Amino acid sequence: MLHGTVYCCFSWKTHIFIRHLLEKWSSLKKKYLIVIMSQRQVLQVFEQYQKSRAQFVQTIAELATRPQNIETLQNAGVMSLLRPLLLDVVPTIQQTTALALGRLANYNDDLAVAVVKGDILPQLVYSLTEQNRFYKKAAAFVLRAVAKHSPALAQAVVDCGALDALVISLEEFDPGVKEAAAWALGYIARHNAHLSQAVVDAGAVPLLVLCIQEPEVALKRIAASALSDIAKHSPELAQTVVDTGAIAHLAQMILNPDAKLKRQVFSALSQISKHSVDLAEMVVEAEIFPAVLACLRDPDEYVRKNVTTLMREITKHTPELSLMIVNAGGVAAVIDYLGDSRGNVRLPGIMMLGYVAAHSENLAMAVIVSKGVPQLAICLSEEPEEHIKAATAWAFGQIGRHTPEHARAVSTANVLPKLLALYMDTDSSEDLQVKAKKALKSILQKCTYLPALEPLLYEAPSNILKHVVCQFSKVLPHDSKARRLFVTSGGLKKVQEIKADPGSALQEYINSINNCYPEEIVRYYSPGYSETLLARVEKYQPV
Repeated sequence: MLHGTVYCCFSWKTHIFIRHLLEKWSSLKKKYLIVIMSQRQVLQVFEQYQKSRAQFVQTIAELATRPQNIETLQNAGVMSLLRPLLLDVVPTIQQTTALALGRLANYNDDLAVAVVKGDILPQLVYSLTEQNRFYKKAAAFVLRAVAKHSPALAQAVVDCGALDALVISLEEFDPGVKEAAAWALGYIARHNAHLSQAVVDAGAVPLLVLCIQEPEVALKRIAASALSDIAKHSPELAQTVVDTGAIAHLAQMILNPDAKLKRQVFSALSQISKHSVDLAEMVVEAEIFPAVLACLRDPDEYVRKNVTTLMREITKHTPELSLMIVNAGGVAAVIDYLGDSRGNVRLPGIMMLGYVAAHSENLAMAVIVSKGVPQLAICLSEEPEEHIKAATAWAFGQIGRHTPEHARAVSTANVLPKLLALYMDTDSSEDLQVKAKKALKSILQKCTYLPALEPLLYEAPSNILKHVVCQFSKVLPHDSKARRLFVTSGGLKKVQEIKADPGSALQEYINSINNCYPEEIVRYYSPGYSETLLARVEKYQPV
């Protein structure tokens, strides 16, 4: 019994203790649940804030792709709202913010200035060396978007230390980062020689040459474009590009199937060639001819234009370089190209023919034999742009200025009246008038084909007329058939109507022409001679 009583008593106490524990556990559980719920509520606020930030920058980045939204975003103060988000703790928000800033800065220089004034560039430059590859691409995009607008903005990008960070990015493993960095460097270098030299001094050129050897076509394009932008400013900068072995690697890509890559390759070779004979010869020595001539039939018009530009930059230097291209079939290929093209892409081809013809009689004759004159005459008639007309007029002057044979080839294409019309047209630009006048004089001083000269007697102003009359005074004394045609066509009568100052060169030329004919013929075609005859009739008294 005692034992049973003790047991019951112990069980009762245990029961109370367990119950007490359960009550305490229930209380603790409630408190714990309250704490958990409270933490969730707090975290939910932060999560909502993070989602809102992400949604905000994503929406801004999307809106910035449409030009009609830019002014509204600018007026709403979007720059000041985006700047703190570049320092966000969430990497995706940082990246999207940089992308939005790049799109805005890319739109106009006011927004690019806002990026500079907002001290955003230093943070971007720091991030280029510290953040992941996605952010690096976005940061490089912002730097490019700012630098593209003006030399001052590009200088601001340089001053914040961007060049070193961009050059380091060229050594990244990810080709997208390399591409973004090369693009930004090219946009900085394109403005002037000073900025281009800064890019060179940062050590970019050897790494850009390595980039054009990478397998990614997009990276090749941007690297070739950047090299072109560096080389274009001076012979020294072009030589820097050449010294890194760029020409050989560029030459290997001239037949690449990618049209956009070929555009940049030919542009880079053109910018190198244009500066000096030595640089042009180095490009030619890469054995790009005659292979490049096949690209004159490329479907992409800008590939064709850049090939022709390359040929223009080479031929302008020396007769030897021009002869090399002529012998490779370059002149005939460019003339065909002019026939297949329209608009501004014709310009380098027109100038190339002019440069070839300018060097010597034989090279000018090569242009004539290849049917260059009729094609240039078509360009002169078809093209509405005055700078193209001016270039064509200049090319005609270079072709026709050598010998009477060259001048005849030009004049028989009915070019002289067109040049005269352009010179006399008050709506023509000053440059067009100057080039048309100079071409006319160059051709007229050699032209002995009188049927082409005679129409100018009736239309040319005195400063051109004297050159026309001069040529008649040279030819008529030695050509009896021409003297007869000159009378029957009305030319002699027109010469008598010209009013020249006594003692002037024009009067001397007229006297030389008159001395080729009997005095009574000259009097017969002189103005007022019919009235003189009638007066004599009136005074005559029959026997």
